Amino acid sequence: MTRQDSTPVGMSLSVPESWWEFDIRPEGREATIRALVDERVRETPELAPYRADVTTMLRKMAKDAHESGALYMGCMAENFDGIPLSATVTVSVLGARNKQGVALSTDPRAIAETLRSITPRREGDAWRKVTTVEIPDVGPAARTYGVEDVPVAEGDARTLRMVLTQTYVPLPGATDKVVLVSGASPVLDLADAFHDIFDAVTSTFRFV
Repeated sequence: MTRQDSTPVGMSLSVPESWWEFDIRPEGREATIRALVDERVRETPELAPYRADVTTMLRKMAKDAHESGALYMGCMAENFDGIPLSATVTVSVLGARNKQGVALSTDPRAIAETLRSITPRREGDAWRKVTTVEIPDVGPAARTYGVEDVPVAEGDARTLRMVLTQTYVPLPGATDKVVLVSGASPVLDLADAFHDIFDAVTSTFRFV
């Protein structure tokens, strides 16, 4: 599937109150991040020693999300005893055509059939499961979840191992687009917890 820049359909998503939401476009990113970090440090003074670390983390998350074609990003960026914990949820619109331009089905069951599961050969290997889920007030959607090796950037052979949950939601009134709600975190030791978090956040997704 190919990424699309925009959609006429409105969308909403709710993330936990402790997460960050801000403009990920380059022209608004820096000022918004600076203002949000200042506000959060005023509310929670114990974050002050980690101001620079959190700011750097948010900048990278926003840059990566924008370059991947995301329309929205919510993220967790926290520092516990010097250990950074991070996660992102992004929303993108994908064109339902393959690289050859052939139209693909947007039916969740058909999408699930095209998604590949990954079975680990030994402990610590990457893995992926494929399923369908029901999103309240939206309907069925295809989903993959697991721990996967994700390219550092488009065209880059290097990868990062990430906890990843990706949900493909048919776009109302369109037969050639789907919405991708993607949750990712590099904190592999908390994979099960983050899969639950990403499921809970995705369950709040709505078309408006």
